[in-house]
Amino acid sequence: MFISVLPGEQVEVALAEEGCLLEYYLDMLHQRKIKGNIYKGVIHNIDTNLQAAFVSYGAGKNGFLQIDEIHPEYWLAHHEPAKGKKFPPIQKVLKAGQEVLVQVVKEPTGNKGAFLTTWLSLAGRFLVLTPGQEQIGVSRKVENDEERARLREMMNGIDPGQGLGVIVRTVSAGTTKTTLKNDLQYLKRLWRDIRKKATEISAPALIHQEPGLSERAVRDYLTDDVCEIWVDNEEVAQGIRDTVSLLFPRKKDLVRLHGDIRQSMWERFNLRRQLDQIYSREVLLPSGGRLVFDQTEALMAVDINSGKISGKGNFEAMAFKTNMEAAETIARQLKLRDVGGQVVIDFIEMRDKKHILDVEKTLRQAMKNDRARHDVARMSSFGLLELVRQRMGSSALAITMEPCPACGGTGQRRNLEWQALQGLRELRRMLRATNGEKCTFEATRELGLYLLNHKRDSLREMEQDFGKCLEIAIRT
Repeated sequence: MFISVLPGEQVEVALAEEGCLLEYYLDMLHQRKIKGNIYKGVIHNIDTNLQAAFVSYGAGKNGFLQIDEIHPEYWLAHHEPAKGKKFPPIQKVLKAGQEVLVQVVKEPTGNKGAFLTTWLSLAGRFLVLTPGQEQIGVSRKVENDEERARLREMMNGIDPGQGLGVIVRTVSAGTTKTTLKNDLQYLKRLWRDIRKKATEISAPALIHQEPGLSERAVRDYLTDDVCEIWVDNEEVAQGIRDTVSLLFPRKKDLVRLHGDIRQSMWERFNLRRQLDQIYSREVLLPSGGRLVFDQTEALMAVDINSGKISGKGNFEAMAFKTNMEAAETIARQLKLRDVGGQVVIDFIEMRDKKHILDVEKTLRQAMKNDRARHDVARMSSFGLLELVRQRMGSSALAITMEPCPACGGTGQRRNLEWQALQGLRELRRMLRATNGEKCTFEATRELGLYLLNHKRDSLREMEQDFGKCLEIAIRT
């Protein structure tokens, strides 16, 4: 596990295995993600056509609350659904001005507001507490039947409390009953605090905020498979070391500090090229083929080209080899890019039915490790395969890219915020490396003005931390 921090600006988390980048998460602290946050909101208006309510919860845009995301405790009166319907009409059970406790399940994107639910959940290290759902379950990703039975038997001896349910997380495999009890007690205290705050504060208001990315990484991604945690900030490294010592005393020595000023942590572990690929339209395959990713308003299209190996030898064998490589790479790239919604993959056409089944199987197997919910369809006779994938949050591409002003919006470039953060990282490296009293950083006019106007506080803090004078020189 790798955690890279630009103080006050950005946090990056990556998981890699044997030099291969598996997962990547990015938080820009000036636009912190709100997924998982709990708010006390007010029903602003009800749309009978959509069978949904728009909720004012303190953000710029109202959140979207569908009828199936409304807990019956908020219904004004009991209504039976019409014949053939699962839920009663929303206008019969909710009204404008009504207060509701909501949780963000999907980040706002573009001109769409956040997706909300009143079916709340609180994640601990080993358990997820589900207020209002009196049931005990085990994560579907715990596939070993004996372990599932053991965990369920342990939980049957633990009472979550009235009106509370529990889901046992995947990382609970092999853990003890005492550990699960302690995690449950922590979550119940957290829920009591949330309920108390909700009764004391006026809507709209934030009631509970999800931890930051570095804390979530330790909570959610630190499994037995993780053998090292590399951090490139001393203060953050100590905080993570303290957290790991508290949650997993036996793993406290896994935390390592990257303090090399000559190269970044990503360069040291040969991950920079793989990180850059996340933002690239094209991704090369081992045998010389390439993938082309095109995001449209409706879907993500992935085209597979055989590249320089086309025309050599047997076409069917070439197509099969390229498609097998593509299946594994696409599964990894969808996760790294956090692609959500519909994905259409245009595989190189194959005639052998066994080859087609093998490619489908490889793609499904490669996506098994994806934390996001997904559904993979069968390949058509034209070589097209559809899948749908749940977006986990705001992707790195959505956060750091913007339409290119030079091509009428048909292409994209890294936005100024991202460029400025890379500039701050380079400045920090230069300040460590230089012995003089002044450090000069060259930038384009656009970037230089952005740094001076929007990152002045960060520049001033760097000057104070290093006791040196910073100069931004406009490149001509």
